[in-house]
Amino acid sequence: MRGPPFPLCNGTGLPRFRRQRAQFHPFLPFKNYPMNGRDAQIPLVRRRLAERVISTGPGPAPVKSEAALRVVTPLLEQPVADRYNWTIPRLQVEIEAHEGVRIGRSQLSKALRKKFRWRRPRHTLKGRQVAAEVERAGLRGQLRKQQAEAGDIVLLYGDESEALTHPYLARAWATAGADLRVPAPGQAKKVAILGSLDHVSGRLIVHTSPTKRSSHFVAHHEQLDRLYGPRPGQPIKPVVLVEDNGPIHTSKLSLAALATRAHWLTVEWLPKYAPELNDIEPVWRNLKVHHLAHQTFADADALDQGIHHAV
Repeated sequence: MRGPPFPLCNGTGLPRFRRQRAQFHPFLPFKNYPMNGRDAQIPLVRRRLAERVISTGPGPAPVKSEAALRVVTPLLEQPVADRYNWTIPRLQVEIEAHEGVRIGRSQLSKALRKKFRWRRPRHTLKGRQVAAEVERAGLRGQLRKQQAEAGDIVLLYGDESEALTHPYLARAWATAGADLRVPAPGQAKKVAILGSLDHVSGRLIVHTSPTKRSSHFVAHHEQLDRLYGPRPGQPIKPVVLVEDNGPIHTSKLSLAALATRAHWLTVEWLPKYAPELNDIEPVWRNLKVHHLAHQTFADADALDQGIHHAV
């Protein structure tokens, strides 16, 4: 009869491999096996190794990372506008020139993430705005919203956008490692969208056309006539339309069309370069992200149908 795969030590019932494991790994849990001889010294070895770990304290300071942060911090804390675009290779050269330290790409990236992030900036028009005009328009817009929510007026936000037959790309959930490519065959065609957003009901009224021209702006206002214009035997509720100073809004044809509706339609002109005051702007993005994203339309007619179906 063959014996056990490993011999027992001194008849203690403790396998040799378990005793050796406890000696070299003193912090692992150790069951209460009967101990004789060398096995009785295991708790002492465990205690002495623990004291050695505590006495050594923390490891050496990250010299390269600290030197890198001393150089990059004043560079990256500057406003990103009109600033040199500091990439990791450029920062490596700058760190070596000032501190005489060569730091690897991965180590520098890890050090940067403690305080900085690799992000893409966005455009802003605030530098071209007149602050006083924007403030006044914002306060007036809040007053108009209160009037609309009280039922005194109908508040509309108007603007234009456009969509392409090529798919609009947006973030999407997908299987890890999947090839996220959406085909875009042929030449892209464009459809212009002229719309108005009802502040209270959230309804979006759109007019689609091949281009954005004053005649299409007038056609969209004919839609508003049918929905909000005066009707025989019914009281007229004033309509306030918020628009920017775009060229198709201020052309002779557009201003003449607005003048014929002045008895029931009032236009609130927004100051220049203030799209954040127009509540319809986020609606265009939601339309493309949630309804038109990742869809390839065969032609402009198919895109036009898709837009009206989404609205």
